Amino acid sequence: MAKKVESSMKRKLSALVVDDDPVGRMILVAMLRRHDFETCSAENGREAVDLIRSGRQFDVIFMDVVMPVMNGIQATRVLRAMRVKTMIVGMGPYSRGDNPIEAGMDRVYEKPITPVIIISIRQVLQN
Repeated sequence: MAKKVESSMKRKLSALVVDDDPVGRMILVAMLRRHDFETCSAENGREAVDLIRSGRQFDVIFMDVVMPVMNGIQATRVLRAMRVKTMIVGMGPYSRGDNPIEAGMDRVYEKPITPVIIISIRQVLQN
């Protein structure tokens, strides 16, 4: 019984999923919800920047690196220039010329993002 009370007292964290692949976006959103995240999604970096500019705040942003309109590295640079401190987790491959960490991403993982990665990010955010 104590476990049940403990798990229900977990603070819901919020995540923005930015990915141009609708299937990948849907799968990641579903996994995040299973791990007690409230979610919002965007199809490209420009939409993500616009959401943040509109006043939306998130605990973590899962950002695909390669996207049309504005890629994840460009969007991360803009967000960091706006002084956004939210953890940004890069997803997917990137070219050798682009360094997601130098752009301001906190972590970068190959797709697909796994439940183990989600749990580790949740633990970092809660500490």
